[in-house]
Amino acid sequence: MSSKLFKEEVAKELGVPVQFQRFWLWVKRQNQSYRLNRPLTFQEETKSVGKLREELKTAQNAELNLFLEVNNYHGAGLHPIPPPDITQQDILLFFKLYDAQKEKLRYVGRLFVKDSGKPAEILKKLNEMAGFSPDEKIELYEEIKFEPTVMCEHIEKEFTFHHSQLSADIAFFVFIFQLENGDIICFQKPPPADSMTRCRYPDVPSFLEYILNRRVVRFQSLEKPKKDDFVLELSKVLTYDNVTERIARHLGLDDPTKIRLTLRNCYSQQPIAQAIKYQGFHHLSEILSYRNQISNILYYEVLDIPLPVLQGLKTLNVSFHHAKKDTVIHKIRLPNTSTVGDVLNDLKTKVFPLSEKIENIKAQYFTLRAEEILEEEKNLGPWDCMVRVHHFTKDASEPQKVKNFGKPFLLIIREGHTLAEVKLGIQKKLNVPDEEFTKWKLAILSLGQPDYLTDMDIVSNHFLRRDICGASDQYLGLEHSDSSR
Repeated sequence: MSSKLFKEEVAKELGVPVQFQRFWLWVKRQNQSYRLNRPLTFQEETKSVGKLREELKTAQNAELNLFLEVNNYHGAGLHPIPPPDITQQDILLFFKLYDAQKEKLRYVGRLFVKDSGKPAEILKKLNEMAGFSPDEKIELYEEIKFEPTVMCEHIEKEFTFHHSQLSADIAFFVFIFQLENGDIICFQKPPPADSMTRCRYPDVPSFLEYILNRRVVRFQSLEKPKKDDFVLELSKVLTYDNVTERIARHLGLDDPTKIRLTLRNCYSQQPIAQAIKYQGFHHLSEILSYRNQISNILYYEVLDIPLPVLQGLKTLNVSFHHAKKDTVIHKIRLPNTSTVGDVLNDLKTKVFPLSEKIENIKAQYFTLRAEEILEEEKNLGPWDCMVRVHHFTKDASEPQKVKNFGKPFLLIIREGHTLAEVKLGIQKKLNVPDEEFTKWKLAILSLGQPDYLTDMDIVSNHFLRRDICGASDQYLGLEHSDSSR
């Protein structure tokens, strides 16, 4: 497309006559920011758009990005005016106004300034842009770059726009304030003396830091992990204590240490198994990602005791099965150094060795089960053993596989007892009618493979371990249909 045709298209789309159009080139600076660089030369404006793009493209950018300088209209008829003549000494600057009370930063205009001029000379013009009185005091800042870190420097009003100062320590000029085409100047009224209490972000640099680090986090209860309970606007640089304090304040809690957080698995869309430990992160940004996936959801719990105290304890959910009453699940907390004997107290279970430390139990994956010991199950002989019993059925789609179902239980196998004798005890324990129980088959299962028994088999002879049921992969299986399906 020719330059003439391109300008006519711009005039048609934007309403800016061809003779009043001036285009500027963009440039990527060494600090990775993008700013205007210079206007197109007369020779460049005569070339086709394609030719110009080929000549100006870089290894990083093959596109031709232009800025159209549109000048203000004036007069009753809103007639456009041509762009002003500029020289090498003119600098095109852009201006933003910051309102600390409203926490709002907005673009208000642009100006050409002389590099030998001073910011103090344009203060009245800036006040006019902002709608302030001509003599309003304002502070100026240069927005150097925003990402990945904010660089925003205060501007001295009496320095020239292209100012240099000789260092007393080194024998060359050090530029401490040098503005170029496309630079951004932010200005504001000076923050009041008590601004730290009246304004969260009293000046431009602090506001830009806030915008860069702002994160909107959705919090869901760990008990109901599919519904947002509340949303907080936080900073990614907040510490663990800062985050829990904000949550506690929102919930009306006096003690932030009773808050426990859990990450979200971005793949399963569920909480991960392990909660975050007390002071388990330095900054919020560390936990807003899981396996390189970004998430804005965290799960929370309100504990009944402080998390640092809870972490010194082991919490176990024990399902106690009374012989004649409903099952009751008890939550037991004990120091990590406690033994299973401490947990069960006078419940003489064989689930784990009584000397085994409870910190080895994977409590986040399992619910422990405790049963009442019946009279006939007491006083084990030296060759008696306790085994696990599971209900199972064959997988219709894969006959070589079995599926366990229902609630498992523990069973005492006496030395020398045949399967026929063991079956009588099982039928009595489960209260199964004769007609149904005759359809059941019993097998020893190891690694998912059933070894069916006959009524005359000595059951205890088929178990490799006779001391503890939980220490072996073997169990006694009851094959029958799953009535719950």
